[in-house]
Amino acid sequence: MCIRDSPIRSGWRMLLPTMTPWLAVGLSLVVGITLFGLIGPFLVGDPEQIRDQGLTGPSGEFWLGTTQTGQDVLAQLAHATRGSLQIGFLVGVLATLLSAFFGIYGAYKGRFVDEAFSLLSNVFLVIPGLPLIIVISGFVPRESRGLWTIAVVLAVTGWAASARVLRAQTLSVRNRDYVAASQVAGERPWRVIMVEILPNLLPVIASQFVFAVIAAILGEAGLSFIGLGASNSSTLGTMLYYAQNGFALSLGAWWWFIPPGLIIAMFGTGLSIVNFSIDEIINPKLKNLRLHRKRARRAARLERQLTRTASADPEVSDR
Repeated sequence: MCIRDSPIRSGWRMLLPTMTPWLAVGLSLVVGITLFGLIGPFLVGDPEQIRDQGLTGPSGEFWLGTTQTGQDVLAQLAHATRGSLQIGFLVGVLATLLSAFFGIYGAYKGRFVDEAFSLLSNVFLVIPGLPLIIVISGFVPRESRGLWTIAVVLAVTGWAASARVLRAQTLSVRNRDYVAASQVAGERPWRVIMVEILPNLLPVIASQFVFAVIAAILGEAGLSFIGLGASNSSTLGTMLYYAQNGFALSLGAWWWFIPPGLIIAMFGTGLSIVNFSIDEIINPKLKNLRLHRKRARRAARLERQLTRTASADPEVSDR
C-alpha cells in the first residue's frame, strides 16, 4: 500500500534543495569545518604557549608542526577557525537583517520610502567595497578593533547588493492577490510582511545569508592579512598575517600557512556548493526541472511497486 505525502509535508520539501552528490559534499565540508571550529578548541592545548621547538614540521607530538616561537599550529588553527566562523555568522546575520529591512520593507511601503532606500543602496553599491572597509578599519584604533567592530564594518559595507535582490523579489510578491486581500482586510504592515511576503522570500534570504558568510570570511581574512583585523581575537586571517611576518614562505614552513588557507578555501567551496543548490529553488527554470524530475522518480517508483505486486500475485498479472 502506497502512503502519499500530505500537501503540507510536500510543500516543506519544495523549500529544500534536492540532495545530490555535490550538495552532500558541500554539506560535509561545511559541517566538518564547523564542528572542528566548535569542538576543536576544547581538544587542543594552549595556542599561545611558547616552546623551544621553533619551526618543527608535523610530527606525532605536533600534528601540524610549530611556529617560530614553538606554538602549536593545530591549536592555533582550531581557535582561529572558531574566530572566523564567529565573524562569518555575525556578519551574515547583520547583513541579512539590513538587506531585508531596506529591501523588503522599502519595496512594500513604496513611494518616498522605497526611493530613499533605493538611493541609499545605490550609493553603497557604487562605492568600492574593499577600499571603504580598509578606510573604516584604519580609522578605528587598534585597541578598539574587536570582533564585533570588524563584523559591523563588514556588514555595513556588504548589505546593498542583497537589498537590491530582495527589493526586486518583494515588488513581484507585493502585487499578488493574497497580499492585496490582506491589505484590504486591514492587516497591519508588519503582519503582511511577516506572514504573506517573507515566507515566499525565504530561499532568497537563505542564499543571500550564505553569500554574506562567504564574503565576510574572505573580507576578514584580507583585513587581517594586511594588519587591520580584530586585535583581541584569533582568526584564520591573523594566522596568515603572522605566518607572513614570520617569513614562513621563504623558510619553507608550509605547515604554518597552508592549513589556514586550505580551511578558508574548503569552507568557501562548501558554502558555494550549498548556495548553488539553493539557487535551484529560486530559479523558476531549475525549479520546474526539479519538479519534473521528482514526478519522474515518483512514477518510476510506482511502476516498480506495481511490477513487484504483479509478480507476487499471479491473479493480478492475469488481469
